[in-house]
Amino acid sequence: MSFGNFTIPAPVNEPVKGYAPGSPEKAAVKEALAAYRSVETDVPMIINGQAVRTDHKLRISPPHDHKHTLGYFYEGNGDHVNQAISAALNAKAEWASLSWENRASIFLKAADLIAGPYRARINAATMLGQSKNAYQAEIDAACELIDFLRFNVHYADEIYRQQPNSSPGIWNRLEYRPLEGFVFALTPFNFTAIAGNLPASAALMGNTIVWKPAYAQALSAKVIMDVFNEAGLPDGVINLIFVDGPVAGDIIFNHRDFAGIHFTGSTKVFQTIWATIGANIHKYRSYPRIVGETGGKDFVVVHESAHVDEVVTGLVRGAFEYQGQKCSAASRAYIPTTLWPAVEEGLKATLSKVKMGGVEDFTNFVNAVIDKRSFKKISEYIETAKTAAGVTVVAGGACDDTIGYFVEPTVLRVDDPTYRTMCEEIFGPVLSVYVYEPEQFDAILDLVDSTSPYALTGSIFSKDRTVVEHVTNRLRESAGNFYINDKPTGAVVGQQPFGGARASGTNDKAGSALNLYRWVSARTIKETYVSPRSIDYPFMQGE
Repeated sequence: MSFGNFTIPAPVNEPVKGYAPGSPEKAAVKEALAAYRSVETDVPMIINGQAVRTDHKLRISPPHDHKHTLGYFYEGNGDHVNQAISAALNAKAEWASLSWENRASIFLKAADLIAGPYRARINAATMLGQSKNAYQAEIDAACELIDFLRFNVHYADEIYRQQPNSSPGIWNRLEYRPLEGFVFALTPFNFTAIAGNLPASAALMGNTIVWKPAYAQALSAKVIMDVFNEAGLPDGVINLIFVDGPVAGDIIFNHRDFAGIHFTGSTKVFQTIWATIGANIHKYRSYPRIVGETGGKDFVVVHESAHVDEVVTGLVRGAFEYQGQKCSAASRAYIPTTLWPAVEEGLKATLSKVKMGGVEDFTNFVNAVIDKRSFKKISEYIETAKTAAGVTVVAGGACDDTIGYFVEPTVLRVDDPTYRTMCEEIFGPVLSVYVYEPEQFDAILDLVDSTSPYALTGSIFSKDRTVVEHVTNRLRESAGNFYINDKPTGAVVGQQPFGGARASGTNDKAGSALNLYRWVSARTIKETYVSPRSIDYPFMQGE
């Protein structure tokens, strides 16, 4: 891509640091963790570049140590929503008119800041605030967010280069305008990278943003705003608010200048938002863009030709990394009777070695679920399953919220493939397994496709290429991200653009040009150098 007379190379994925004993990155993040532990962090809203505090302070605590106070953030009200909208609209003209190279340079600088001086800080905030171990924080808050920022610039350059043909004497061009109005970014607790990317991707294309993150992500949200500020993002381009969802929505979705929503969260919330926008469609200056990634009930199909150790590793990592709190987490598996005894033994043996506890102990594979509400929901699923007919607890099943919100990685074997834990999104460390006879394989594929309303991620484990091809084709509509001989999690920006269809969202593929296209409204411009001066055509000259 070209910046004036300079050319920079296409982006490469940010290398993942290993946090091995004695490594500099481990020492740095330990120091950052200790700093966050020792001082209460003040997290204001940021509206038009200014810190905004209110009389309503809410406590931030680690999910794995909920009695400890990390700091406080300030909850706003409808007035703050209106202030954020006004700030975004007032900043719009100047930001949109800024050359795209200069907009891009801000986000490229932000990527370098996260890769360098902010890396330990943003990882530590994610570890403590969202209870992620060092590796899960590294691949999320550091690497994925860096990749989003850098690859988005690359894809924006590709978009701007897409221009129409021109005939002799005519110059045709496309102007990729930002949307008319402001964009609302509504982001989840589970990925710091998503929280940073949803406002930043739309902003890169010239839009200005009202950003409402999940309250549980407040600590790392502050770091993101600190990075954007240091990178030179003008005031009012991204406005951070902490406001109750219905309060914010009532104002935003009734505003004439609402131009679009960039959303990741629950299917129920997204459907409510969509219905609200539809009901208010006559109020808007233009038809809003609705971009959302929601839930999943992600599957793993195991064929009898699969390698047992690969299946076990894929299931444990896919289902239990970050406590199953990934939209892509493996939550239902279909395993043939010929492999189940070995897979069951492998799951039990592996999970017996898995340690659970706080993020400061780097030997812990599993940490806490995000909050009390989540703990209660997940533990109720598990307790109900323990006494349900036809359900066997293969591993785990213990829950304890004395110190933190800890739920053991739990594997359930179900006799009924439509039992609720096979169908409903739990968003926690619960994997349900249905064991089938090998001759039922094609019927199982039908079951996989029809059991859940979602279509986010899924995978097939098989060493038989004809089976792989058959399953890939048969489950074409069942997952927006499909994996062969791998867990259904861990999409990498620039490699596996992420998103699903059906009840899982609009499938606009974060981490690709497809997503950025949603944040522009193209204008076609035709310029004629020598204009006609008569209405006559040659055919009008007669015989």
